[in-house]
Amino acid sequence: MIVMKFGGTSVKDAEAIERLVRIVKSKLNQNPVVVSSAISKATDTLITAATLASEGNINSAREMINELNQRHIDIAKNILKDSPEYSAVKQIINGYISEINDLLKGVFLLSELSPRTNAKIVSYGELLSTSIIAAAFNFNQINAELFDSRRFIVTDDNYLKGEPQIEEITTRVNSFLKPVIQKGVLPVMQGFIASNSAGITTVLGRGGSDYTASLLGLALEADAIEIWTDVDGMLTADPRKVKGTRIINKISFEEAAELAYFGAKVLHPLTIQPAVEKNIPVWIKNSLAPDVEGTLIIKNPEEVPDSTSISTSGIKSIACKENIIVMNIFSTRMLNSYGFLKRIFEVFEKHKTSVDLITTSEVNVSLTLDNDEFLDAITEDISKFAIVNIEHDKSLICIVGSNIRNIKGIAGKIFSELSEYNITMISQGASLINISFVVNRNILNNALQKLHNAFFKE
Repeated sequence: MIVMKFGGTSVKDAEAIERLVRIVKSKLNQNPVVVSSAISKATDTLITAATLASEGNINSAREMINELNQRHIDIAKNILKDSPEYSAVKQIINGYISEINDLLKGVFLLSELSPRTNAKIVSYGELLSTSIIAAAFNFNQINAELFDSRRFIVTDDNYLKGEPQIEEITTRVNSFLKPVIQKGVLPVMQGFIASNSAGITTVLGRGGSDYTASLLGLALEADAIEIWTDVDGMLTADPRKVKGTRIINKISFEEAAELAYFGAKVLHPLTIQPAVEKNIPVWIKNSLAPDVEGTLIIKNPEEVPDSTSISTSGIKSIACKENIIVMNIFSTRMLNSYGFLKRIFEVFEKHKTSVDLITTSEVNVSLTLDNDEFLDAITEDISKFAIVNIEHDKSLICIVGSNIRNIKGIAGKIFSELSEYNITMISQGASLINISFVVNRNILNNALQKLHNAFFKE
């Protein structure tokens, strides 16, 4: 049994969905479950339309939804022609669009977009895409059935970033979904969307379709989870910033989680954890080139033969985060005192803001943030007991590899390569598989290229 998740670019148009059908058809003997995102840009359209309606611009909101409707109708028509499946799907699409417009009207009249309504509106992206995908399978004589993920993926009451209730999910999946799979039916399900215990729609947060696939894989004790995207796998660096990047053939769960957190956009960080629970392999595959092997994410990659090692240095990849904020906190009260860091982190907890890196000295704490939503409030609160200095236009570079901990001279080589640049906040994570540091944003791409050239020579 495998879980196959397809991202927005892998279902963006009729050609992409027909390609998806061929890919899944080739794996029917593995009892797949298909999980899909909304078609490319659909979620952004729904978010923008909801915001416009709350601001009083209902006509522009409806215009966007009409365009979204036409996109889905056109995709369905191109795949299903004039078949009975097309007539049925067109009716479903029009029904969903009508519901969206009703919700937007309510948002407009109240001039308010609540988290609950917001979650409900954005959930339609996945509902629309999967209605077409399920019909496409049946049109191609594949016995598929459309399931509403909200029946299975249960979260708490956080509407826009629901916390999954693993036990309840496992119970529901094994009671109602597993028997269907065992009968040879292909389930088609939505990523990203869920519901609370009362059946009210929630979502897992942006990128949550990967999370859905992983939660289903955990509950089903799947043999593998496949994340189908538009790249060949995880790469040695971001190809938009670095020339000469290569595919990573295999990588550990730890390494993949670090890279995902520090900016590798191929998968969502939360994808990793449920898979780790059951030691389920995760494959990153390219729907545009399904024959390319991709990247295998596994608990102990050293146990899997690999004849294509790409770095003798122990480094697997170089990731980065842009638009980082550095907060420097200074106070002589830190000298010979305890509880100072606790006070700082109580402020961050109060404002629900996470920290990436932290370095300390006798009288100074420096930390990095990638979210400035509550920056002013955090600065104001900390200023009550310390001096705060903020630095903008920074970037964070993270070098990841499980062998970093065992190889001498790695740090020396990194900083020798970047000797002409100003580097601050050097940190080695507690896991000992990453080295991170901060640079000015304007030299980021040059720094990444230098490091990649040094560690991943042809």
